[in-house]
Amino acid sequence: MNTPGQPKTDERLRHVSLFSRWMRRPELGAVAGLILVTVFFMATADPVMFNLAGLVNFMTPAAQIGILALGAALLMIGGEFDLSIGSMIAFAGLIFATAIVVFGLPLVVAVLLTLLVAGAIGTLNAWIVLGTGLPSFIVTLASLFILRGLSLVGLKWATGGSTQLRGVSEAVEGSALLGLFSGKAFEGLFTTLGERGLIPTFPNGEAMITGIPVEIVWFVVLTALATWVLLRTPLGNWIFASGGDPTAAKNSGVPVRKVKVGLFVLAALCAALVAIITVLDSGSTDARRGFQKEFEAIIAAVIGGCLLTGGYGSAVGAFLGSIIFGMVMIGLTYTRIDQDWYLVFLGAMLLVAVLFNNIIRKRVTGER
Repeated sequence: MNTPGQPKTDERLRHVSLFSRWMRRPELGAVAGLILVTVFFMATADPVMFNLAGLVNFMTPAAQIGILALGAALLMIGGEFDLSIGSMIAFAGLIFATAIVVFGLPLVVAVLLTLLVAGAIGTLNAWIVLGTGLPSFIVTLASLFILRGLSLVGLKWATGGSTQLRGVSEAVEGSALLGLFSGKAFEGLFTTLGERGLIPTFPNGEAMITGIPVEIVWFVVLTALATWVLLRTPLGNWIFASGGDPTAAKNSGVPVRKVKVGLFVLAALCAALVAIITVLDSGSTDARRGFQKEFEAIIAAVIGGCLLTGGYGSAVGAFLGSIIFGMVMIGLTYTRIDQDWYLVFLGAMLLVAVLFNNIIRKRVTGER
């Protein structure tokens, strides 16, 4: 407290302890949750879950959820929701597979077309939200049903009555761009590591892990890029400002409307990327692709520290939240626990993470 006649100390110069700074981090709940889940499975699951093959096994679904969660997290930090990203996976998969199988387009053209259509739908969602003032929750909930219905109708048209379209693998075989969206990366490195005995191998000398699935590479790269944008660029400041107080941000010169349109487009593009990867991996698409993934992505973002009110969160938190998803999803198969407990476990994790974030932040840092 300043005595009379002394200048007041600038609040921004006040010393904040390392502990208090850690308590302010959005990722705190996700870190705690990841530690608890890891300890739980180390105590109950088969030890092979945590060898190299096991790690890749649960990181693969975590990466698919995580790419969605990154788009959802940035949009939530910007103060909006997109409940249509799960249905966007199915619709983008329809566009992608139809372009390749029905129309015979090259892979590069099909990828660009899919991203273009997804981006246009993301833009349309943003225009409706910003132009009408309707909550993004309602607008994208409508888009969820519209895109799911269009996926059903479109697949029946493309296949003559079926809700599944096959033949993608055969159509893209030999494409130079295929390795960017399908298969495994760093295969040569893992072969060398196996030959030198640095990673586990089969009795014939072949490495048990021959590479990293490309979705994991995409997941890590996009997380790093999103973290850099949020913490090191003016755009990151604009995103936080747009979600925290859009009126004040607009008065300060922040292009709030453009920022939010860009975030809706980003969320749609993340869904389209997941669609492209999963269609190429399975060689087909179907109308139920991405079912309820929008909720998993949003839950992963919330576990990672994103507030439902906007203006707070991180890409690293969404990254960790997604790993928790993948660990629980696959980890239950390594235990004797009924896998139907999966959704119960995730719902409990969501509730605990939100309560943990709110209680710790209020009591330790004094934040509202």
